[in-house]
Amino acid sequence: MEDLYLGNYIKEIFLDSDTTVAVISGIPSATDAGNILPPDKMAETRDVINRLAASQRLIAHGLVSPNKGTADLDEMRRQAADLRISAWKCYTGLPMGNPPKPWRVDDEKVAYPMLEASRRLGIKNICLHKGLPLQGGVEEYWHPRDIERAARDFPDLNFIVYHSAFHSLRPAMEAARDEFRTSSRVDWVTDLCDIRLRNPGLTNIYAELGATFGQMVITSPLVCGHVLGMLVQAFGADHVLWGTDSIWWGSPQWQIEALRRFTMPESLMKRFGYRPLTPDVKAQIFGLNGARVYGIDPGLHRNPVPPDYVSKLKAAYLDEGPRPSLTQYGWVLQG
Repeated sequence: MEDLYLGNYIKEIFLDSDTTVAVISGIPSATDAGNILPPDKMAETRDVINRLAASQRLIAHGLVSPNKGTADLDEMRRQAADLRISAWKCYTGLPMGNPPKPWRVDDEKVAYPMLEASRRLGIKNICLHKGLPLQGGVEEYWHPRDIERAARDFPDLNFIVYHSAFHSLRPAMEAARDEFRTSSRVDWVTDLCDIRLRNPGLTNIYAELGATFGQMVITSPLVCGHVLGMLVQAFGADHVLWGTDSIWWGSPQWQIEALRRFTMPESLMKRFGYRPLTPDVKAQIFGLNGARVYGIDPGLHRNPVPPDYVSKLKAAYLDEGPRPSLTQYGWVLQG
């Protein structure tokens, strides 16, 4: 946890990677005191970095937990007005409220007042943690099945499915690799894709790759290609968003380099009819799709992050020579 501070965040994201604009996100907690990155701190970080760069380099999420009750609607209004957040981050599987319980995004009594409030506040992006069940949560509520009806009922909102609903970390990766030998299913990514295939006109659902791409490209490139091909085939190349979950895993540069080098395996193109991952497709995934969703002009000039203490930080960093990331993130791809 001592590595998750502002100076290291700047180093990992803006000095050690090719990231142009980043999204800072968080996770809700039952109490403000228990939150390691509350919305006010995310907004403060955004403002500090954008002031340093004198241009937009960071946008911030707000946090919403409709299972806390009506008080959370007031907190939404505060975040929208005071913090100028760009999206809501939601964790449907985390029990909150009194009594604590998880929630579904298609629940008319719990979630729909939140979605209606978001519409009124002019915040279109609803980012949902799906897949990767968290400790202390309720697994069935991490499944993406509840997105289908909500997306139909709120066609003017964007439902961004974080982690592309990939079921879990190492155990599921091993299971997916084994299952792939005889089946084309990948839990729960296939379920997410089926939602779009059943509803070809439902264009307000997006698949985000955070943590999912990084773990797959290392442990099973063939399953990685299958998941990327499946998402692009179901949602379109314009509905898949880049994500890394950094700085949990250190600088995102190794993941950026991995996708740059990644090619769709010939065996998958023959078996499933997937198309090649062309430079145009990768450009959309890397940032053009996210820029469109968040209303960012990708053609604007963006400054590097000097000249205050950050430039001194970078100068000191370079003077000391190369050094390993402060955050331990395991495998590094050499190419």
